[in-house]
Amino acid sequence: MIDLDEHNNQSAKSGTPAHDRSVLRQKVPLRLLAAFAVGVVLGGFGFSQLRDSRDQRDRNAVVALVAFPQSADSGSAASEGSVRLSGYLALANGGPGPSTVRGVHAERPGVVIHSIGAPRLLPPGSTGQLAVELWFECSVARLQREPLPLGLSVETDDEQGRKVSYPVALVGDDWERDALSKCSGIFAVG
Repeated sequence: MIDLDEHNNQSAKSGTPAHDRSVLRQKVPLRLLAAFAVGVVLGGFGFSQLRDSRDQRDRNAVVALVAFPQSADSGSAASEGSVRLSGYLALANGGPGPSTVRGVHAERPGVVIHSIGAPRLLPPGSTGQLAVELWFECSVARLQREPLPLGLSVETDDEQGRKVSYPVALVGDDWERDALSKCSGIFAVG
């Protein structure tokens, strides 16, 4: 005879269906918790990589150039009261990434400047020169005091072309002195 009022306090033996369900109920939450933890770690790593990539791309897009007249090597007086000079523009890259200066151009009444040399690659923190041609109109006795906005075509490390402007002061520099000297030669001859 079986007494149904008596409870068996022993746990189910291993290998029985009751034991297997009990073990399975204990393992499922642990597996879900482990999968969630792995997902959080991988998601955090992926987000960190994405943010680092975006930060690097933003740094590579920064253009921080300084430009100033360096020298005027040679020139010739044109017959219409103007002077054409060849010279160099000094460039310094203060940005976090390399920049390639593809060309420069500036124009205002009495002055035109444009690059004639090959593009110049400037690693971060470096300086270089870019060959330019300058045209000065002799009827403008002195250059304007305000800096000339020099337009630079620049390619950054992310291979994107950008147009930037940098003010260049021409008053009192070699370019102005050479232009005025050549202009005075035109007026002395004429």
